[in-house]
Amino acid sequence: MEDIRWGIAGPGRIAEKVADDLALVEGATLAAVGSRSEERARAFADAHGGAGARAHGTYRALVDDPEVDVVYIATPHPQHAELAVACLEAGKGVLVEKAFTATLAGAWRVVDTARTRGVFAMEAMWTRFQPAVVRMRELIAEGAIGEPRSVQADLGTVRDVDPTDRLFAPELGGGALLDLGVYPVSFAQMVLGAPDRVTAVASRETTGVDADGAMLLAFEDGRYATLQTSFHSPSPGQARVFGTTGWIDVLPRFHHPSTIVLHHDTNDPGERIELPATGAGYFHELVEVTECLRAGRAESTVMPLDDTLAVQGVLAEAADQLGLVFREDDTAV
Repeated sequence: MEDIRWGIAGPGRIAEKVADDLALVEGATLAAVGSRSEERARAFADAHGGAGARAHGTYRALVDDPEVDVVYIATPHPQHAELAVACLEAGKGVLVEKAFTATLAGAWRVVDTARTRGVFAMEAMWTRFQPAVVRMRELIAEGAIGEPRSVQADLGTVRDVDPTDRLFAPELGGGALLDLGVYPVSFAQMVLGAPDRVTAVASRETTGVDADGAMLLAFEDGRYATLQTSFHSPSPGQARVFGTTGWIDVLPRFHHPSTIVLHHDTNDPGERIELPATGAGYFHELVEVTECLRAGRAESTVMPLDDTLAVQGVLAEAADQLGLVFREDDTAV
């Protein structure tokens, strides 16, 4: 078969790493880049796609490019829904950066469009495709720690407040909840499923976005997850899954780990399992999308759209409790 032809919308820092890993994927090629700046798109295409990669100065031009099969969307959160729907309506698959959308309604719009039209869509939650996390899920499924009962996860970093940075701009979906919180929420949902109750607390920046926060996800049967994020404090970025007969440590940083440790006793150092990622770690999700498209599958079984909707539901409930208002950008295309 011919290569799966990729387009990239939003040639920023993460997109550069994704493009580098895309070059490692057999049967995939970077065909086009879209930006609101043709100059920026051209520079990115030349650097990562070679002479054959096309540069588009509008997202609409990328959407309308007939030689693109799937688009990786790496724009600010509020632009995801509009861009994804436009791509899906044009028959193009989408890999949408997390957080999938700015709102739960936006996520439902993307999912409904993908399912109605039978076109592939997936959230770019690279964590689920890391070899170490894949092995962790296998161990849990095999009963290595008994029944999973709780999850702990933290993800903190230090960011200087900059009102011009999208991370601190409310209109661009800024704040720790969407930028960092999506990782521990998705990790907990992967292990425990969708919670019955969500309790969220957070501080606010001077620009109005949330900064330091914590969430408790509770289940009627007594299972729970405790999650924390921060823009002000560094943290190890570790996750733990506790079961009835043991636990698994996912060593820092848990959202792209190379090492997990299986424990059965507090006096036991545990079984250390090292499984490094290929490239920068984005390789594995790119392989998944490429293989799904080749096989004609409209969803990934590793990162299904129902899981994305469940995660977006938790983020929406937390935002509501914190008084955060996110909006989709319907002018993105």
